[in-house]
Amino acid sequence: MPMKKNGRPQRTLAALLAAMAMSLAFAATSIAAECERPTRLRISFVPQGELQDDGAAMKPLFEDLEHTLRMPVEIITPASYGAVTEGLLAGAVDVARLGPATYVSVRKSDPQITPFATLLRIADGFSEGNASAYYSILIVRQHGPITSIAGLKGKRLALADPESTSGALIPLHVFSRQLGTSLDKYFLRIGYSGNHEQSVAAVLNKEADAAFVASANLGSLIAAGKVKRSDVRVLWKSAPIPFDPFVYRGQLCEDIKKKIRSVFFNKKSANVKNTLNAIRAQEFVAAEDRNYNIIRNLP
Repeated sequence: MPMKKNGRPQRTLAALLAAMAMSLAFAATSIAAECERPTRLRISFVPQGELQDDGAAMKPLFEDLEHTLRMPVEIITPASYGAVTEGLLAGAVDVARLGPATYVSVRKSDPQITPFATLLRIADGFSEGNASAYYSILIVRQHGPITSIAGLKGKRLALADPESTSGALIPLHVFSRQLGTSLDKYFLRIGYSGNHEQSVAAVLNKEADAAFVASANLGSLIAAGKVKRSDVRVLWKSAPIPFDPFVYRGQLCEDIKKKIRSVFFNKKSANVKNTLNAIRAQEFVAAEDRNYNIIRNLP
C-alpha cells in the first residue's frame, strides 16, 4: 500500500471509488427499505355523482390492478372531497382520482403525492372538440323564466362541494370577479349539493334556480339518458380546465407505482377499454403537476 511521507497509508483512487460505490449501494438499499409495500391497494375518488356508479365504472380496471399487483384492491367510499384528501395524507388511501383543485390543495400538504394519469374524454357537447379539458358551466332550466345572468340576481344557487374545481372554486374566484361582486351578495341563497349530479337535479327539481357544474359530468348525465340536453340552458362557461388527475402516494415502492402505471396505460386490455367506455373517455394519458398551474394560480 502506498505510504505518505509521514508513514500513514494513502488510499488509492480505486479504493475511494469502491468505498463510494458501497456507500451509494447501502443508501439505495436503505431508501428502498423505507418505501411502503401495502398488503392491499386502497383506492378512492372524489364524488362526481352516485358513488356506486363511480365504483362500477372503474371495476374492470381494478381487476387488472389486482392481477398485475397480485394483491386485493379495496375501494374506499368517500363522504366528501375532503375525506379523500384526508385519506391520502393519513396513508389510508394509496391511489385516488382527485379534482384539479383538490389535487393542488393536497399537494401543498404532501409534495410526494404524484399525478400519473388523466383522461382524454369523448366530446360532451360543451367542450368544442377539446378532449383534454372540461368547463365550469352555469346552468338554469331551459323552460324556466331565467334567460340571463342578470335574471339570477336574488335567486338561489347550487354549488357542488367546497373543494370542487368547477362546482365551487371557479365560480367563487373567476365568475364572481367577472360579475363584479361576490356570489353571496348577488344570490339570495347559496347551498352545497354534495356533487355535480345532485346540483343538476336541484335545478331541474326547482330546488335551486341555477347551478355551477362540470361540463363533462353534465355531458355524462345526458349520454346516460338521465337528463335531456333540452332541459338545461347554459348562461356562462369558464376557460378550459384540465381533467381530474389520478394520483398515488409517493411513499409506495417504485415497482408498485410502475405496475399501476402499466395497467392504466395498457391500450390492449379489454378491461381498460371497458372502464374508458363507462366513463366516456378515449384513453388514459400521462399527467404532470405543471398541468394544474392554472388552478394553482387562481387568486
